[in-house]
Amino acid sequence: MTKLLLSLHVLAAIIAVGPVTVAASMFPPAVRRAAPAEGDATAATALGTVALLHRICRVYARVGVAVPALGLATALAMGVLGDGWLVTSIALTAAAAGVLLAFVLPRQDELVGQLAEQRPVDRRSTVQLAMFTGVFNLMWATVTVLMIVRPGSTTGA
Repeated sequence: MTKLLLSLHVLAAIIAVGPVTVAASMFPPAVRRAAPAEGDATAATALGTVALLHRICRVYARVGVAVPALGLATALAMGVLGDGWLVTSIALTAAAAGVLLAFVLPRQDELVGQLAEQRPVDRRSTVQLAMFTGVFNLMWATVTVLMIVRPGSTTGA
């Protein structure tokens, strides 16, 4: 049962977190390309790309709830719920979810709205969004490393 849970947890992480990290990273430069210049209109294809990237982030963020749920089930089955590496991973996962929900997705919403209304986009807002996205991605990368290395593990890995 442990191997099944671990396999589902890893698959969920790849399928759910991977698309969010990629789409969120692509979003700020896509907004900069789509932003109308003085007197220009936003190209429909550019706006479509930005809207699609935002939708990917929203949908896969919801699917991503399966990752910590399956991770907790796996940790319980393995008897490692109190291990420091896992507690740190849980805290980083919660922080990453918080960054995504509080900073990344709302700013993406605002930028999609600005483009849809043909309003100019301040480059600083895309740079700030890129920073929050980078923090989100860094947290997930750290969790991934902790899951692989597992300090204090007896598996020899």
